[in-house]
Amino acid sequence: MPPLTSLRRRVPALVILGVLACVATQAQVVSHDDFAHALEKNAAYRKAAGMLPTTAHWIENAPIAWWEETDGTAHEYVLYNAQASQRSTLDKAKIASFVNARPASAPAAKPTAAAELVLRNLRFEDAGNRFVFAAQGGGHWNCTLPAYDCKLEASHHDEDEWPELPGFEGNDAQRAVVSPDGKWAATIQNYNVYLRPNGSTEPPVALSTEGTAGDYYQRSDLAWSPDSKHLLARRVLQGMRREVHYVESSPESQLQPLASSRFYAKPGDVVDRELPVLFDPATKKQTILSTELFPNPYEVRDFEWRKDSSAFTFVDNERGHQRLAVLAVDANTGAVRRILDETSRTYIEYTPLDPTPTGTGKFYRHDVNDGGEILWLSERDGWAHLYLFDGHTGQLKNQVTHGDWVVRGVDRVDDAKRQIYFEASGVDPKLDPYFTQGYRINFDGTGMVPMTEMPANHELAYSSDGTYYIDRASRIDLAPELALRRVSDGSVVTTLAKGDLAALKAAGWTPPEVFVAKGRDGRTDIWGIISKPAHFDPAKHYAVVENIYAGPQGSFVPKSFSSRIDPLTELGFVVVQIDGMGTNNRSKAFHDVIWKNLKDGGFADRILWHKAAAQKYPWYDATRVGIYGTSAGGQNAMGALLFHPEFYKAAVANSGCHDNRMDKMWWNEQWMGWPIGPEYAASSNVVNASRLQGRLMLVMGEMDSNVDPSSTLQVANALIKANKDFEFLDVPGGEHGAGGEYGERRLLDFFVRSLGNQNTVNWNATVAEKAK
Repeated sequence: MPPLTSLRRRVPALVILGVLACVATQAQVVSHDDFAHALEKNAAYRKAAGMLPTTAHWIENAPIAWWEETDGTAHEYVLYNAQASQRSTLDKAKIASFVNARPASAPAAKPTAAAELVLRNLRFEDAGNRFVFAAQGGGHWNCTLPAYDCKLEASHHDEDEWPELPGFEGNDAQRAVVSPDGKWAATIQNYNVYLRPNGSTEPPVALSTEGTAGDYYQRSDLAWSPDSKHLLARRVLQGMRREVHYVESSPESQLQPLASSRFYAKPGDVVDRELPVLFDPATKKQTILSTELFPNPYEVRDFEWRKDSSAFTFVDNERGHQRLAVLAVDANTGAVRRILDETSRTYIEYTPLDPTPTGTGKFYRHDVNDGGEILWLSERDGWAHLYLFDGHTGQLKNQVTHGDWVVRGVDRVDDAKRQIYFEASGVDPKLDPYFTQGYRINFDGTGMVPMTEMPANHELAYSSDGTYYIDRASRIDLAPELALRRVSDGSVVTTLAKGDLAALKAAGWTPPEVFVAKGRDGRTDIWGIISKPAHFDPAKHYAVVENIYAGPQGSFVPKSFSSRIDPLTELGFVVVQIDGMGTNNRSKAFHDVIWKNLKDGGFADRILWHKAAAQKYPWYDATRVGIYGTSAGGQNAMGALLFHPEFYKAAVANSGCHDNRMDKMWWNEQWMGWPIGPEYAASSNVVNASRLQGRLMLVMGEMDSNVDPSSTLQVANALIKANKDFEFLDVPGGEHGAGGEYGERRLLDFFVRSLGNQNTVNWNATVAEKAK
């Protein structure tokens, strides 16, 4: 699951998602230098790969695109004016002069060389005349162009900070929400909605009286209708406020430990209940909506007024995630009706549709002609496709996209031309089914044409006026290339940036090999990659370690270029990644394997994949297989030893959510369901800890804000009670995926000992002893 970070001491992540490794039977004794070389190789390879372009972005209301180019150390920010065919770069020296000369009152930070300055969360505003960013040393900056007048913002919520406990925003009679016609001012006082004529000094009138400290109205929820005749509010019945408590044993700021806590909802907790309420400012009438059609929401969201003010709509995401509906409310009567009603036997993935492979949601809605029609994503035919509905009656007009493939993202909708520009994977059966390609299609499902051609993984970005788009294409064996293209005919205007791998290959880097085998059903292709070790000798036999991430929110075998190699390859390991059933971006049936069964982890497919690789390659020893992973991958890694000990022999589990009842609500109820049933215990590494066979190393960060650190401590407790042997690394101050280079060295050492049957070096030896 996606990691969260904090402002507390951060330790780099221990592992990259989903990999596999092998050690040669005839391996020589591993030395200190061998470990150091393995851990340093990636920096050398990244430098050799040169400056490579990242994903491009367009500046709103401007013909200008921007992207970053980096070699891992230097970072350059490029702007390209498509109309003027002009390339420029941000002046990092000018920016660095401000960042390094921050006021004495600002947080202290080590000066950063201009070339190495990273502009985190870079965003351009005012048609490119201003940009904002966060500096890696801290602080949020606002700069003008072309003057480069940069100012440190006095106060800014840092996205890395732990969120405050959610609750009542406060009574504030001074901060009014003014109606569009300027006549009315609505405020929140004493947990209720108050109204007075805008600009008046007379006391406001209470529109509601039932609000209390635990059942309150919020200022941020107030929304006027466009004609100013209706005010929409929401009353929040507060649910459970669970907190996870932390003790930071070794803070940098003081000698004594620090205690803290953070809000953290877990599966089964009572959620906030938001009740929409309508007010008529002229008559002061209050209309509380009937909840008959949304009796048990996990959340209600996306409240939108129709432009003619006749109604507003919202989305009801029902608890358990088996129903997702769009409801419409008559502004005059408050009558509620269901327009769209999406249901599923298993689950509906309610997070927003996103082509990013590791976090692909399935929710997409686009209203056409003020809600007269609705474009909607659904998996009702077994694949993620777009549908067009009548926005008034809710009747299906037509299915827009069809076939045994999935829509991965919608980049642009041209309402006037009734065309959709989208990204999809699996359309061409000759290509890797995970490769994302661009397409255009008409609302009625006709005229589908490709916007990309290269057999590669594509990322697309369209200019706001619909004239241009940028196509970033790459593969694991192909450096990224940025091309500027015309939307009208897909023609290439110019190549904006293109990587060159000659120096990288000369340095010894080789790309992974794509490998495909049949899954548990004997029909479905399971895709993965194999990276051979340095100094590979096909006459040798190699033991296997799988680094796994089987989180259902995405797919994790890389499809785009990276110079990164797993350090295990430098110690004689083969590195592989596999996407088994239960991961995302294939059919609904492929995905549904994990419903209420996260312990499945696609292992039935993974084991067959291993055996197929061993059958093809004599050097692949499928009798000595280990595994490692982080977060959900940590749960998977330990689960391999509990539920498949006949195949997996050793595991490193970092920051694992070892019992899904201990982890965050939103992620676990999505896949494991609600209410909590016996399936949670069946998938629990804590409950099943007594089944452990093989060698296990647990890793956790004591300040993990993503997965409750007690999840790992509870599984350790269960192992001790079961008299099981295991290794344990608790990283003081460590966040999610804790360990850094020390943890990675421990991982390498663990597998050399566990699968190579070698006694590794004396890590506490003196410099003189190491030189012997």
